[in-house]
Amino acid sequence: MSAVLDAFRRHEALLEGHFQLSSGLHSSRYLQCAKVLAHPKVSEELCRELVTRWKHPAPDVVIGPAMGGITLAYELGRAFGVTALFAERENGAFTLRRGFQLAVGARVLVAEDVVTTGGSVKEVLRLVENLGAIPCGVMSLIQRTENSPFSVPYVALEQIIPPVWKPEECPLCREGGVAVKPGSRPGGVAARS
Repeated sequence: MSAVLDAFRRHEALLEGHFQLSSGLHSSRYLQCAKVLAHPKVSEELCRELVTRWKHPAPDVVIGPAMGGITLAYELGRAFGVTALFAERENGAFTLRRGFQLAVGARVLVAEDVVTTGGSVKEVLRLVENLGAIPCGVMSLIQRTENSPFSVPYVALEQIIPPVWKPEECPLCREGGVAVKPGSRPGGVAARS
């Protein structure tokens, strides 16, 4: 068993059941990264391992989408020795708040806990570009997709591809099950995308 999966199992963060992900898709497995990242030593170790896998020039800044990317961005920023920021939704779109700024031309790495469709990360990558900075890559703990959904380098600690379905095609729904939304995204929608 890999170190990352071991950490998820030890902290009861690899769940089995019927879940609705933030992408809107349904799945029989859910990865609750917050339960793993709540342990500073574990977070530090996982992020240091991610940094050793990065084979490109180091970023100037690491940024993560709130909520799932906040802790990861902080720990990756610490491991790289650079500033760590997070983007928040305001009126439905990611933006920088709290006085955060990106310098024009800064190399920015986007951090997310789990990537399924990459929707939130793609929004943050566009935000970075719109602010005149340069997206240099993406890192996540878990990649839930076969191929990278990004046009920049992407590194994940673990690739886990559990089954996912559109709600209208979900066999668990057809059996009468109701998808649980364990995440914390606004609107009550579940897991990280």
